[in-house]
Amino acid sequence: MKAPIGVIDSGVGGLTVAKEILRLLPNEEIIYIGDTARCPYGPRSGGEVRKFTWQLAMALSKMKIKMLVIACNTATAVALESLSKKMPFPVIGVIFPGARAAMKATKKNEVVVLGTSGTIKSGAYETAIAALNSSSKVIPLACPTFVPLVESNEYEGEFARNMVYNTLLPLKNEQFDTVILGCTHYPLLQTYIEEAVGDNVKVLSSAEETAQEVLEYLDFHQMHNPVEGYKKPVFYTTGSIPIFRTIVEKWLELPNADIRTISFT
Repeated sequence: MKAPIGVIDSGVGGLTVAKEILRLLPNEEIIYIGDTARCPYGPRSGGEVRKFTWQLAMALSKMKIKMLVIACNTATAVALESLSKKMPFPVIGVIFPGARAAMKATKKNEVVVLGTSGTIKSGAYETAIAALNSSSKVIPLACPTFVPLVESNEYEGEFARNMVYNTLLPLKNEQFDTVILGCTHYPLLQTYIEEAVGDNVKVLSSAEETAQEVLEYLDFHQMHNPVEGYKKPVFYTTGSIPIFRTIVEKWLELPNADIRTISFT
């Protein structure tokens, strides 16, 4: 099926998901919208997040996408159900794939979920994990400083390392063997998170599992693009192009990426 896959996020975090989709599905066209001007979504009300997510989804719908990936945990928690019911194309979120990855990895069924305030308040991961294994222990921790750190392109260096260590101090006396990065921005801080929690703890992103779900859906429904239909990925931002470009080109290793602006009222 010769049509693009749409990917949306509150900012640059969803690029971690886009990167895995591009890796697994190199012949697919990707259109990405990062709502950097209104990021972060985590502290916002559910109503605001739902409105913004619908705006992004409608913009991509006009671009004739064949599938939407909500590469934002906060937006997935708030808007996945309503979008899935009303959009004319399949909609995939990141929470259930992340929960599934954690249940595959954990040996003790003791899992930490790191997320934005909005994702943690929603309890979406607890619900998803309970559906997979009702005996699992889930330790949620909001990390509100992580998204601004990544969006400002300051996610490397001693300042970032110290912020991660200080934010994760509440986990010091907890027992767990697996950590879910319950925000798609957090993989850019994964090295520091792994240092903070120790070598015996698995730190997982939902990105790879989400991309695998996209692959399986396209396989099952025979929706893949033909090889000759490949187009260079397109990235839209509602904010600063220079900062967005720096992260896109570095993280995705895409020199001269096609980056455009888009705005919403």
